[in-house]
Amino acid sequence: MLKTIKSLFVAGLLAGFLASCATSPTGRSQLLIVSPEAAIQRSALTYAEMVDSAASSDKLLNDPALAERVGAITGRLVARAVEVWPHTAGWNWSVMLIDDPDTPNAFCTAGGLMGVYSGLVSRLDLNDDELAQVMGHEIGHAIANHTAEKMSMSAVQRIAVLAVGLETEDRDLADLTNSLTQLGVLLPNSRTAEREADQIGMELAVQAGYDPAAGESVWQKFADLPGDSPPEFLSTHPSRESRGDRLKQLAQQYRGQAPANPPEPYPVTVHWDSGTN
Repeated sequence: MLKTIKSLFVAGLLAGFLASCATSPTGRSQLLIVSPEAAIQRSALTYAEMVDSAASSDKLLNDPALAERVGAITGRLVARAVEVWPHTAGWNWSVMLIDDPDTPNAFCTAGGLMGVYSGLVSRLDLNDDELAQVMGHEIGHAIANHTAEKMSMSAVQRIAVLAVGLETEDRDLADLTNSLTQLGVLLPNSRTAEREADQIGMELAVQAGYDPAAGESVWQKFADLPGDSPPEFLSTHPSRESRGDRLKQLAQQYRGQAPANPPEPYPVTVHWDSGTN
């Protein structure tokens, strides 16, 4: 009787997975157990805490020129995003400028909530086209519901381990399932999401009037930073070589597609240390 209940539980989980399928903007099949709306709500709470924490600890960057520049570039990208995906007009598009010269990074969570670390611009010496490629990539993550997908895939991992544990009562097998799910599901899915964000970001940047070749040049700047990369199959990101090749192909694909007149910047809130608080 207990084994029958366990089997029914596992079957119910699998049925839930199948009922949670969605399609990304590039036509890729996604598993979204966590809804995009739930991911947006959770991200908004976390982001608000991050902004408050950065402000109270003097970690918001005091750089009016960069604040204006990031706002203008991101605004053009968002203008195009809203045109293609009208539902994003209701998002609270925002960028937080974080004073961290050692971190060359940026991010965008569900709902268009972004962050740029000062090290991204200072260490890589990005021009406007390159910065647009980075911000387009990050916006691509939000457009493709990657936050909800990541939450969903993590849930898959936890549920798979639970299901194996219930079905077999074998702790070692449950641990093996956890490792195999990490290597066979979570990491490949993360690399796929990165490639998808590259494609969406490149398209947004070009349609916002920026040079597609900057995608390859900014990635080369990232690749030239000191530090070793793990093998691609053990990484959340594609290898430097394969990603560079992919960005070069995308640049060729989108070359010549820039509009005659770039879009007017969409209103984007920029959180920075203006010195008035």
